[in-house]
Amino acid sequence: MSDRELIEGAYADLELLPGAHEAVHRTIAALDRGEVRVAERTDAGWVVNEWVKEAISLYFRITEVETVGVGPFEYHDQIPTKSGLAEQGIRVVPPGIVRYGAFCEPGVVVMPGYVNIGAHVGSGTMVDTWATVGSCAQIGRNVHLSGGVGIGGVLEPPGARPVIIEDGAFIGSRSIVVEGVLVEHGAVLGANTTISASIPIIDVTGEEPVEIRGRVPANAVVVPGSRARTFPAGEYNLITPLLIGYRTASTDEKTSLNEALRVFEVQV
Repeated sequence: MSDRELIEGAYADLELLPGAHEAVHRTIAALDRGEVRVAERTDAGWVVNEWVKEAISLYFRITEVETVGVGPFEYHDQIPTKSGLAEQGIRVVPPGIVRYGAFCEPGVVVMPGYVNIGAHVGSGTMVDTWATVGSCAQIGRNVHLSGGVGIGGVLEPPGARPVIIEDGAFIGSRSIVVEGVLVEHGAVLGANTTISASIPIIDVTGEEPVEIRGRVPANAVVVPGSRARTFPAGEYNLITPLLIGYRTASTDEKTSLNEALRVFEVQV
């Protein structure tokens, strides 16, 4: 049987798990090397490899918590930190952590942030100070995750789409992206923007507001906002991100991103 078949069988029936141990370990090792991914972009859009997420869930069941020493730091965890960073061309600044089972392409920089198992981070991307990349998140190339950004993890259910940040996106400080949201290429989130599948983004660029859920359109500029809602106890303002414009051809290159941010008066 293939590793995929063994993993799918064990996930459906845990009594089969002892016979799938090696398949699980091989799959996590392949994730760590970037040979398999939790989600991949195809001509039909992003596709989730459910069996890979199942392997991650099973990995937690078959590993034990151990004490690991890393220089002056000590950790007590089931999963070791990623090794061979220099050979892979990855820069990780202490006390930043990339967990085993996450893949970073050459040129990734991780400041004192965190990249969890199952994540895939593209070349040229900066995971800035105290930014976190949750389990299975897919981060594209030349992305900037500013200080304190929280990219949510989506491990279960296996078929659920992870958070995806496509190439060239800029996520402003203290922003939060969760619940399998897709941030399309070149999009910009201003500081403190919260995006989830359940919170609508309001496009205010036209004569009438338009609601968007679960994705940030390509090259869109989105900032924090609010709108009034009436409840039995009274009227209150709820978080509502606002899409206020789109980056143009003259502002879609990384070198001119600062100009784009100034044009839209976006805090980062």
